[in-house]
Amino acid sequence: MKNYTITVNGNVYDVVVEEGATSGAPVAAAPAAPKAAPKAAPKAAAAPAGGAQGSVKIEAGAAGKVFKLEANVGQAVKKGDAVVILEAMKMEIPVVAPQDGTVASINVAVGDPVEAGALLATLN
Repeated sequence: MKNYTITVNGNVYDVVVEEGATSGAPVAAAPAAPKAAPKAAPKAAAAPAGGAQGSVKIEAGAAGKVFKLEANVGQAVKKGDAVVILEAMKMEIPVVAPQDGTVASINVAVGDPVEAGALLATLN
């Protein structure tokens, strides 16, 4: 058996692979418990003065690069309004407000690489 550490979308998994299975039957593996992956600290310059965060999180649905910021801190947005535009595989992907509110923070800047699930902005 060999032990491997694999990172998938920022989650770290310890995996054990058994070698020499010759019966032809599939080998069931116990799911590995994910380890906490180190996360990058949000950029202080992108957060509003005082570091205020809203209660509603807007997170990236896919990995990519921040292409454009559609909203500003303090701007009122409606459910479905684009807040951030991500670029992934040459496609522009709008990340929208999940509900009506006011943008409390923008936690990324244009050009930043982001992973799926990364916090992009918050609403109040």
